[in-house]
Amino acid sequence: MRYETIGKELFVTNRKRLVKELKPNSLALFNSNDIMPTNADGTMPFRQNSDLFYLTGINQEESILLVCPGFPDAKYREILFLREPSEHLEKWEGHKLTKKEAQEISGIETIVWTSGFNSLFHHIMVMGGTEHVYLNTNEHYRSDVVVQTRDARFIDWCKTAYPLHTYTRVAPVMSALRRIKQRREIELMQQACDITEKGFRRVLKLVKPGVTEYQIEAEYVHEFISNQSKGFAYTPIIASGANNVVLHYIENSRECKAGDLILLDVAAEFANYNSDLTRTIPVSGRFTKRQKDVYNAVLRIMRQAHKMLRPSVVYFDYQKEIEKLMESELLGLKLIDKTDIKNQDKSNPAYKKYFYHGTSHMLGLDVHDVGNMYDKVQVGSVWTIEPGIYIKEEGFGVRIENNVVIQKDRNYDLMRNIPVEAEEIESIMNSK
Repeated sequence: MRYETIGKELFVTNRKRLVKELKPNSLALFNSNDIMPTNADGTMPFRQNSDLFYLTGINQEESILLVCPGFPDAKYREILFLREPSEHLEKWEGHKLTKKEAQEISGIETIVWTSGFNSLFHHIMVMGGTEHVYLNTNEHYRSDVVVQTRDARFIDWCKTAYPLHTYTRVAPVMSALRRIKQRREIELMQQACDITEKGFRRVLKLVKPGVTEYQIEAEYVHEFISNQSKGFAYTPIIASGANNVVLHYIENSRECKAGDLILLDVAAEFANYNSDLTRTIPVSGRFTKRQKDVYNAVLRIMRQAHKMLRPSVVYFDYQKEIEKLMESELLGLKLIDKTDIKNQDKSNPAYKKYFYHGTSHMLGLDVHDVGNMYDKVQVGSVWTIEPGIYIKEEGFGVRIENNVVIQKDRNYDLMRNIPVEAEEIESIMNSK
């Protein structure tokens, strides 16, 4: 692996927290993600199932975690099933985890090769008093799954083989656990943010008229990988000129022109944990007065949002307050007027012409991390704050985004050291 060992203590703690939430006589099972095909014999880079990684730290394909806390034989209360190493695999795919290595990473003592899964799973299902079987599904609020996952195939198989057990969703349990970050998780996310900072500062020195969006992308990935990241936390958005009014522009093919702005929604992962940064910078190294006025309006909203996103706030109530701030700033910028507000359709208010997305989302092992958006914001959760103003008729947009840890007294900004003031950005871009 590229990064230093996370430490098994985090994963041991996470499994203990899971066990506390399970019903008596329960079993919980988690599958790794599939390796996804491209074309012919090609495959996409492997990305581990976030829940499995959260509970084990294991990044290897075809892995299974089985937790059965009440099983009579203590050695079968936690079992990690792994693909067995072989000389053939070593030659074609490289090193696979040994049992000892898996124990050191996960803190799980009982490691079994996947060839032994069916018989041992049957033994635990019928001999251990197992009644409730917790199985995993992707229940993310933005999920629209169109492929059958390894978890989905297992659910079909398990219900057919053992139809009289009681099946329970484990996703709500994992969502609640993962929402509150442990200290070690915050440290890993801080490292992701620090790597992101290095990439952003590198790009500030590079950007000038004539550079292409894909050249900027290359600078980022060079810096990220050089600092032990696997690369981008998500597909990078490097949107210059009119492209930056498109929320998810990812073509990154345009030449950057003098006088334009570039919206950079680009961030690094570290040890599977993510950061999520957005900055908007001037191609020529100086904002125009109009660009700076819009930029500072967005920055004011972000700073107010930082104060407002606090424990016990409900996200959707917070979003409504942000929308009021946005309305005020748009009035100040003369993008809307009081007549627009008076005559607006309540289902499509005037501000939505220029601000058409949510201000925040949870962040962690997934960029849009799990958690119930209708619950109150909780101490220990990590959120993005990312207001934006997009002016299609003027050919530019501005978004600014930082990541914060919700704490009792005040939020902790994981991106506090990343330049955000317009003048500081200009200064760096124009320094020798």
